[in-house]
Amino acid sequence: MSFAQDFKAFIMRGNVVDLAVAVVIGGAFGKIVTSLVNDIIMPPIGMLTGGIDFSKLKFILQDSADPRKVVAVNYGTFINTIITFLIIALAIFIVIKLMERAMPKKESAPAAPPPEVALLTEIRDLLQRSTH
Repeated sequence: MSFAQDFKAFIMRGNVVDLAVAVVIGGAFGKIVTSLVNDIIMPPIGMLTGGIDFSKLKFILQDSADPRKVVAVNYGTFINTIITFLIIALAIFIVIKLMERAMPKKESAPAAPPPEVALLTEIRDLLQRSTH
């Protein structure tokens, strides 16, 4: 097969399409959760902590009169990002648990007997046939 045919076969597989859909939905979901954290959750937490806006928390390494030249570690943004991640992880966990409950349970196939049992069964069947 040529490169183009291999690539077409790869793209047309269902897993690639499912992954693309998941990435698009995940991106949109990430924006929703980011807004939830920044606009809904963090303001009350900031109010409870004395009006602290976590997104503005930073440790200045090099100050400057020009705000574009200030060098700072923005740990408040990092805190917001961690909270966002935890909320996304919790939401995905809940969705997966709900899907597991909603999906019908698959009947597990009986386990194959060990080779010794299968061999003994075959010998028994051969003996029964030879006596009849």
